[in-house]
Amino acid sequence: MKLRGLFVALVGLSSLWLPATAAHAGSITVKGSDTMVILGQRWAEEYMKKNPGTVLQVTGGGSGTGISALINGTTDICASSRAMKPAEKEKLRDRYNNVGVEIPVARDGLAVYVAATNALTEISIPDLKGIFTGKITNWKQIGGPDSNIIVYSRENSSGTYVFFKEHVLGGADFTPRAQTMPGTAAVVNAVSKEKFGIGYGGAAYAKGIKILKVKKDATSPAINPEKATVLNGTYPLSLPLFFYLRAKAAGEIKSFIDWVLSADGQAIVEKVGYYPVK
Repeated sequence: MKLRGLFVALVGLSSLWLPATAAHAGSITVKGSDTMVILGQRWAEEYMKKNPGTVLQVTGGGSGTGISALINGTTDICASSRAMKPAEKEKLRDRYNNVGVEIPVARDGLAVYVAATNALTEISIPDLKGIFTGKITNWKQIGGPDSNIIVYSRENSSGTYVFFKEHVLGGADFTPRAQTMPGTAAVVNAVSKEKFGIGYGGAAYAKGIKILKVKKDATSPAINPEKATVLNGTYPLSLPLFFYLRAKAAGEIKSFIDWVLSADGQAIVEKVGYYPVK
């Protein structure tokens, strides 16, 4: 029998094709968080090597997009870097008579990015709020050079955006000066090229930039996002990464999720740059 397969991982406009078996026992779609796309891609690659009868399709678009797809029935698994909102669970319940199933699959330390040449090494959450709401507009206001701060943010469909707005801005609006970027990789790329820029996103994407240590307030210790501080919760911006299902996992989907939560699946979490759920 002719072997043929498909694996699609979309990060922005990029695609990756990997072999699998045409006469597959099942096909699984995973859609949502851009933060989790690289991780989902690695999980899919390894799982399909071990289970050539399964086809996995992983796409991004943002946590909100993934949740909408779950509600609309156009994805099997939603990958989300934020918890589902009550209104979203109500939509699931209205359509499927079930509020869905939440499965933590990894943890992340939401990182604050600045250019590699930036002299700052740490920042407090109140100062972050001031920058991203527009009350602080010059680096000299927080001990930096006399230069305007260039703010980069994510689109509002992003779970990372929602988490940052809730836990850093306290629900306040982002400054209209913030430049909205289509994904975490785009934020990193922009900050790496703008010496007076600042942005935020998953720790695994932090290449070619500096990650600032974060303080809860002016008198708290500055904490770096790393395995120990993320897992024990001392890093102020630690967050879980989720899979959401419409109903209890069964069949191929259960087998995949069981593997994701296994020692092998969690080892991939660390290789990618995130942190195990256990």
